[in-house]
Amino acid sequence: MKDASPQALVEIETDGDIGLIRLSKPPVNALGVALRGAVHAAHQTLQDDPAIRAIVLYGAGRFFSAGADIKDFGKADVEPTLPQVLKALNNSPKPVVAALHGVAFGGALELALACHLRVGVPGLRVGLPEVKLGLLPGAGGAQRLPRLTGLSRAIDIICSGRDVAAEEALEAGILDLIIDAPARDAGIDAARQVLSGTLTALQTDSLQVAEDDASVTAARQRLAAKRPALAAPLKALEAVCAATLPIDEGLARERGLFMGLMAGEERAGLVHAFFAERATGRIPEQDVPPRDIAQLAVIGGGTMGVGIATTLLIGGYEVRLIEAQSDRVGAAQEAVTANLAGALKRGKLSEAGHAAASTRFTCSDALDTVAEADLVIEAIFEDMGAKTALFGRLDAICKPGAILATNTSYLDVNEIAAATARPEDVIGLHFFSPAHIMRLVEVVVADATAPEVVTTAFALARKLGKVPVRAGVCDGFIGNRILTQYRRAADYLLLDGADFAEIDAALEAFGFAMGPFAVSDLAGLDIAKATRDRKAATRPASERYSRVADLICDQGWYGRKTGQGYYLYDNGKATGPNPGAMEIVKAERQALGLRPQRFTPDDIVARCLTAMIAEATRVIEEGIALRPVDIDAVELFGYGFPRHRGGPMLQADLIGPETLIQRIETYAKDDPQFWQVPALLRRMQRDKRSFAEMNSGPKTTEKGQAS
Repeated sequence: MKDASPQALVEIETDGDIGLIRLSKPPVNALGVALRGAVHAAHQTLQDDPAIRAIVLYGAGRFFSAGADIKDFGKADVEPTLPQVLKALNNSPKPVVAALHGVAFGGALELALACHLRVGVPGLRVGLPEVKLGLLPGAGGAQRLPRLTGLSRAIDIICSGRDVAAEEALEAGILDLIIDAPARDAGIDAARQVLSGTLTALQTDSLQVAEDDASVTAARQRLAAKRPALAAPLKALEAVCAATLPIDEGLARERGLFMGLMAGEERAGLVHAFFAERATGRIPEQDVPPRDIAQLAVIGGGTMGVGIATTLLIGGYEVRLIEAQSDRVGAAQEAVTANLAGALKRGKLSEAGHAAASTRFTCSDALDTVAEADLVIEAIFEDMGAKTALFGRLDAICKPGAILATNTSYLDVNEIAAATARPEDVIGLHFFSPAHIMRLVEVVVADATAPEVVTTAFALARKLGKVPVRAGVCDGFIGNRILTQYRRAADYLLLDGADFAEIDAALEAFGFAMGPFAVSDLAGLDIAKATRDRKAATRPASERYSRVADLICDQGWYGRKTGQGYYLYDNGKATGPNPGAMEIVKAERQALGLRPQRFTPDDIVARCLTAMIAEATRVIEEGIALRPVDIDAVELFGYGFPRHRGGPMLQADLIGPETLIQRIETYAKDDPQFWQVPALLRRMQRDKRSFAEMNSGPKTTEKGQAS
């Protein structure tokens, strides 16, 4: 018998004396307000039916449930709350079995933990990932998981937010058994065993948790030592420790900690980052079907080309890597082979996947072999003449309909496209190094790029597990254009009196993994100098220019690879500031007649962040980025902006246009060329608008271009 609820979110079924509740909210059975209410009502219906002796919960579709509906986070107190629903399940006099398949994450696992028995099917993964959103399990997960696994294992799972395969979940006590059958059948089987007495069903709330001071102390030290030391993992540890209390006291403590995090900036930033990753797919061309691509080619066997080839192979494509210098072909092939071995070791590839990827890869110096490729990605050195010459050759070699992509970081994609007779097939695919690790891909749309070429690029990036962001054509596109201004702000702080180690420390305390000068040393100071040299002829005469990095390069100090740059290095590890670099800074200040000023860490962060926001605002004004959230995605997934801060545009809304304008006008008293208030920011102040209000989606013109 089946009985669909009025909300059509659950179905009640019966199989003899077993009642079944099927979660039916596609696509992932997200446990929002409506579904949890429907589960509560369905449970009560079966609880009140004297013919029902046991109850089974299972999910329709691919998953039991992916967890709480993130869009309902602001409705945590709407009744019935999830804690109320789960308390009712745990207190049920009839045994309740959770039959889990696919995934059971967050609130879904909390739901299962409140049941009296949990059965999984092969392939299941479970987890409590709330710390990744700046939260902790707030519906009993931090109390009930330790009652099944013990404190040490619960701390590991909850404070890391990692997910667990069915086999580990069974060994840890999260699952009672694994049955190789559809979830519905597995649930009925388990319920029958409970009713026959061959399986024991227990109320999780009745179990006790032993204290484990050693595990708690070690975890607290480990989490506090992380940079940045985020609040959520430490608060989650507190919540897990409360599991040693009587259940109601522990639940109250957990809920209080959860609600405190809900109101915090860290949670807002991480949730914004979660949505930013998904928002970038809303593009003007989104309804245009992509082209089919199967064979791909990469031109250039350097670090970037090797990384791109690796990520394409991991993604399941047939790949030809072309290295023009015959004597470097072997090294390029070996580098890809090493990357694939690393992917196997990290679990990114299975043994079978690794073997298959190796058979789909060839490397040679024969450019003509790309003739049948569906997509060619150029990844040679950053020189316009070399790139346009290559694209002219590719235009003659490649078949009609083949997409020609450039991995340029700065150069004009329109000019590159003009070197071909098929500009509609040319697009920028700006991967970030190392390309098989970094998730961002800037999809740079030139004036003539066909809509289906854009959607093909997005489909490719998604299949590769990347975060694609649509960008217009300008020098540096979105990310490098903003990075340039961020670095200029840091360089000016250095000239004006802050030490480079102080600047790095302030920005690392804000949450960046590395400060700008440490990043420069890692990337190689000569790489950035080449870009500065390229731009020198067009640099405005009024622009304040710092020669410090150039003077350091003149000493042959290029950073880690030479053992010294801004810092000194021993086997690649920084040992402290480079005294020679410090002397160069001091001499340059004296040559410019600058009296060193004092800057607090807050001053340093304010200037660098304001420079980023100001340039990002211009990027939006000019239509280079579709929305502010796209800029946040670029910074989060390509440039190491601290995820818990949400991105520069979220930070801009938290600061507010009035304060930003005041800062820029104050800084402009000393440097009016660099510090200028964007017109959009003044309009936002006048109209009392936020960047968040601009994220609803791109408008399109008749030509399909963003407006």
